Amino acid sequence: MTMTYPRLDRDGSEPLWMQLMRTLRARIEGGEPGPDQPLPSEAELSDLFGVSRTVVREALRELVQQRLIYKVKGRGAFVSPRKTEVRFIGSMTGSADDLRESGRRVTTETVSQTLGEAGEREAALLRVPTGEQVVRLRRLRRVDGQPWLLVDTALPARLVPGLERGVLENQSLYDVLRRRYGIEPAAADRWIEAVFPSREDAALLEVTASTPLLGIESVAWMPDGTRFEAYYALHRSDQTRFYVGIR
Repeated sequence: MTMTYPRLDRDGSEPLWMQLMRTLRARIEGGEPGPDQPLPSEAELSDLFGVSRTVVREALRELVQQRLIYKVKGRGAFVSPRKTEVRFIGSMTGSADDLRESGRRVTTETVSQTLGEAGEREAALLRVPTGEQVVRLRRLRRVDGQPWLLVDTALPARLVPGLERGVLENQSLYDVLRRRYGIEPAAADRWIEAVFPSREDAALLEVTASTPLLGIESVAWMPDGTRFEAYYALHRSDQTRFYVGIR
């Protein structure tokens, strides 16, 4: 790898390892090297900058902490793939909207679409009697061709008549609810937990059953307080991170 690096300031107040870390971070953030590409070895960095291996290791350790690089035993340090930030955990926009805004290719497959009776958890979230008719949707969202989110949704059938027969492939559910049923989301509660998937869910998400995922439970309501949607989603968080702004 042929690169030109600025010299470190040996008389400056900032430690050499921090100067080295900042120099490498600037390179990485500038796209050189790119995701999953190797950094120079510890010995090469030591020679390039005229510093000890201890300085190099401290700089690399900090970059690992910042999740800008990762290490592979026996092979060295590599640039971490960049994660797309999504805001839907703390907003009423859908995850697909966030991802499209970032330039990603988003597709949604309807795995199942049925009419059934609300179970205890669905009824509690939606504040409807157990056994009330609900439309259940199971949808798999892919980003740039890779499985990203598997979500099971329940909606009171009286609010969305005929939705169990609607064409939802590659459509935003919230767009459909607005256009067809006049449902405008006003607020939502969401809970996040670390979970392991079932074998069936793991197969759909193309991971193993021992892969940790984020489980996201949500309930949303309209301006008048009517609850119209409850869902539980399994999210592969290996290529994205959630953004929540506190004001």
